[in-house]
Amino acid sequence: MTSISEHPADTIVILGTGGTIAGASAVAGDNVGYTAAQRSVADLLAAVPGLAGAPVEAQQLAQLDSKDMDAATWQALARAVAAQLARPGVQGVVITHGTDTLEETAWLLQQVLAPTKPVVLVAAMRPATALAADGPQNLLDAVAVARTPGARGVVAVLAGRVHAAGAVRKVHTYRTDAFDSGEAGLLGVVEEGVLRRFRDWPAGDPLGVDLLEADPAAWPWVEIVTSHAAARGDGVRALLAAGVRGLVVAATGNGSVHRALAEALDSARAAGVPVWITTRCAGGALVAPPGGTPGPAAAMSPWQARLALQLQLLAAR
Repeated sequence: MTSISEHPADTIVILGTGGTIAGASAVAGDNVGYTAAQRSVADLLAAVPGLAGAPVEAQQLAQLDSKDMDAATWQALARAVAAQLARPGVQGVVITHGTDTLEETAWLLQQVLAPTKPVVLVAAMRPATALAADGPQNLLDAVAVARTPGARGVVAVLAGRVHAAGAVRKVHTYRTDAFDSGEAGLLGVVEEGVLRRFRDWPAGDPLGVDLLEADPAAWPWVEIVTSHAAARGDGVRALLAAGVRGLVVAATGNGSVHRALAEALDSARAAGVPVWITTRCAGGALVAPPGGTPGPAAAMSPWQARLALQLQLLAAR
């Protein structure tokens, strides 16, 4: 890693965690049969001529396929981001990441850190060995966003589109523009290295990185269950027997739950296990009936709700 003394106060630190952006395939035309997390963050940086000579530092924090993201890596990442942002010479942090769990990492970092400097997650849908790899341009755009005056909070940059941490969703399995911000809308777009912004940067009060200091193996276990036709409560009962600490339900429609599953969830609540309801629908939020109150996960995706409940349980320890 380059010494801070060699760079001015606009240094961008790039933390590598692996993912498709660092993936490699034996066949250049193969965009799906690759192995993720094969190239180092230094290799990714070297593939972007536009960053040559720029005040950029690169550090390999992890090397994994983001489908295998875990609490220990999240803990290390949150610590590293907080430490880098605390350096007076650092303008922002860019994180290379896999696409599969990018939205979870982005949301977690925003909740815990709510940074006043930019933290930009960047990924790719094609491996580094692809004939038309999207990673280099995405990385160049991510650094441009991190350098934008006044930038703050956690965002994601892919295919020239900038998404706020709370809104970003992966909505396609294959296209390079696989991410969307739903009804909230894009934060902005990057055009020839310049951000055209449509809405304000993510903000909020940080929960604090100290919340993640517990042994990752001891983080409260929160699981997601899905309501669907012919659902059964056996899975919930098995989770309770195995020691689950919290449950999030990806319900149908506006929060409806199959009666058999609902009975098992009532048993979970009676046993002191919190149950949060969200929807499996790709868009919208749960709307409470007249006189009702929306639950804590009403506007969250199931994945955000799982993390939010886990953070709440951590805070209650």
